[in-house]
Amino acid sequence: MKISLIQLDIAFGNPAANYAAAEQRIREAAAAGPDCLILPELWTTGYDLTRLERIADPDGQETKALMSALAKELGVHIVAGSVASSRPAGVTNSMYVFDRSGGLAGEYSKLHLFRLMDEHLYLQPGEAKGLFTLDNARCAGLICYDIRFPEWVRAHTAQGAELLFVSAEWPKPRLAHWRALLISRAIENQCYVIACNRAGADPANQFAGHSMIIDPWGDVICEAGEGEEIVTGEIDLHKVREVRKQIPVFADRRPELYS
Repeated sequence: MKISLIQLDIAFGNPAANYAAAEQRIREAAAAGPDCLILPELWTTGYDLTRLERIADPDGQETKALMSALAKELGVHIVAGSVASSRPAGVTNSMYVFDRSGGLAGEYSKLHLFRLMDEHLYLQPGEAKGLFTLDNARCAGLICYDIRFPEWVRAHTAQGAELLFVSAEWPKPRLAHWRALLISRAIENQCYVIACNRAGADPANQFAGHSMIIDPWGDVICEAGEGEEIVTGEIDLHKVREVRKQIPVFADRRPELYS
């Protein structure tokens, strides 16, 4: 499977500009023939949290319509990062996944809200796992801060996830944590990690970029720099099964003693 990560800068609080930029970059990336594309976190609005109730996408409808149409037209799976989605109970930070026919293959709302950037003041947390399937591969969606919770990641891989798709707006001062956590999640779960961060800055933060694909041994297959960039890597799901057979971590777990 060939996967492209679209590392975007994001226009702060300007959904119209961001939809246009994302479509342009998706078309550019699709020209290289990937099987799957992924976008970063909150790519329609950025962290313009104080205005989210006004600028969020109602139930993700605009995002779903655009991404579904692009997936079908271009014949590519799209992990559409995450967007601010307004619902009756409040605004969620939600990831939508589309298969190459344009069908909604998965949906996940960020479970862990990041207090250091005031997410808990403006967003409602999700309540369900992010499991989905693409091309018969069991996958899971995670959003930024989620990667600091290994028990949440394991909840997905223990149910068969072989690919972890991570969308993020990870700040530059903690770039070392980004790389270390992603590599650790790949090694301990013996899976591929496909992590797409944003580029650029907003009024309060400089972001790290460094989107990357990591294999089940923890080796980095490809990695972006700090600016806007599309990076592409090839993965082979047989490697997941080989690594899990060689070191049988999942068979040797003793979850009855972990509480």
